[in-house]
Amino acid sequence: MIPPLIVRQALALGLGLIAVTDHNTAENASAVIAAARGTDLAVLPGMEVQTREDAHILCLFDTVDQALGWQETVYAHLPPLENREDVFGAQFVIDETGEYLYTNRRLLLTATSLSAEEVVAGVACLGGLTIAAHVNRQAFSLVGSLGFIPPDLALAAVELTRIDAAIDRRLIGDRPVIVSGDAHRLSEMRADTLFRVCEPTIQELAMAFRGEAGRRMRVVA
Repeated sequence: MIPPLIVRQALALGLGLIAVTDHNTAENASAVIAAARGTDLAVLPGMEVQTREDAHILCLFDTVDQALGWQETVYAHLPPLENREDVFGAQFVIDETGEYLYTNRRLLLTATSLSAEEVVAGVACLGGLTIAAHVNRQAFSLVGSLGFIPPDLALAAVELTRIDAAIDRRLIGDRPVIVSGDAHRLSEMRADTLFRVCEPTIQELAMAFRGEAGRRMRVVA
């Protein structure tokens, strides 16, 4: 999953837009953005935050500065523990070619002390949007952790990890549904959600989720 190969695989799949949402960190987002320069692929910086409810929420932004600003908040709400590479693997930060820069020693594969409400509100304050991750899974999803998604939680959408995944609408409300590969490997990257937008920005995506001004989105088989 080094940046040049991510970009190559995305283009091979016909993707025009991807987001980099590593677990509780945004340190590698800028490398993928740099690797995609000069191509037809747009890359949004982001993060997959693990809330104190043990639910994953995708946080998307327009700029790396916004994502790194949110990272400061997330890091401040992680336990002050060092990553155990023998258990969780090394956490490398790389450049746009995939070359090693340094190792992040902070334990990232754990829950923050931020609630789901705090994550959604904090990201919105920075101009980003939030999506409930892989709600069709029992592990690390809002549905799996809480049994439902709170009706007043201002998420832009919810994510399923495959087209044929079943989810009870009573659990997620009338929120838009996207399908994503939640890719941890190149082979898991997917092209299942189509957006009709004027440009690949957070504002345009939000309008597509709401079906405003001709913007729209749909899951494609």
